[in-house]
Amino acid sequence: MTTALKETVGRYGIWSVDLRSEDPDRRGELAEAAAELEELGYGAVWLGGNSSAANAAPLIEATSRLTVGTSIQSIWQHEADATAASFAELEAAHPGRFLLGLGVSHAKLAEQYRRPYSALVAYLDGLDAAGLPADRRVLAALGPKSLKLTRDRSAGAIPYLVTPEHTAHARELLGEGPLLAPELGVVPETDPTRARTLAREFISFYLSLPNYTNNFLRHGFTEEDLRDGGSDRLIDALFAWGDETAIRAKIDTFFEAGADHLALQLIDDSPKDTLPRKAWRDLASVLN
Repeated sequence: MTTALKETVGRYGIWSVDLRSEDPDRRGELAEAAAELEELGYGAVWLGGNSSAANAAPLIEATSRLTVGTSIQSIWQHEADATAASFAELEAAHPGRFLLGLGVSHAKLAEQYRRPYSALVAYLDGLDAAGLPADRRVLAALGPKSLKLTRDRSAGAIPYLVTPEHTAHARELLGEGPLLAPELGVVPETDPTRARTLAREFISFYLSLPNYTNNFLRHGFTEEDLRDGGSDRLIDALFAWGDETAIRAKIDTFFEAGADHLALQLIDDSPKDTLPRKAWRDLASVLN
């Protein structure tokens, strides 16, 4: 089943917070954008933030084959039984089109945050009991324990804000079977100062979250790399920036490290809630 999943999502997807807007006035705009992404050849859309099946449904309805996944649905804000029921409803209407991405979020974002690994195991137990198949869920795993849990109890991993070195480590722990689909930020800017400034503006919030900073430290970065918005070394490891050749080269390093699929997130200076549709088109031409 995982082989089929890899073929379904393809090599490239788009990761976006703005595609999950709950504003009914934007439904047509989002549907049109999803249809264009499918036409451009992207195999999946990953809905950023604490998204759910309800956010995925309009995009699935607007397309014919695009996979829509949550990246991520927080285990603290959605009960397992309700999650399984929502999945079953969407699956009945559009078989095979929705992929449930789960994660433990962060202590800063969830008041009930406690023993996250044990809570995730219990949540997966609840999904099993409710009949949600393990091969239709993926986990936002970063550390070794979570990656091994991913291997044993899901279809694969969707790690966020990681390097090619982390991808190689994840592939080693997962083995060849499970899907490995890291997110990668893409900054379409050739000026090094401007590109790194945009990346630092983007990463500033994440540098306040221990789940990410601890992962950076596990993979060779130092406390010095985490200061002042992140060192050039950290920024250059985490983001693809530059001209088309440089961006393509960075993307390729993830596949060389063992990724099956990349969830590409465009990072530019567009106004909030504005879909970067031209940038998605330009990126598609780099990928083809």
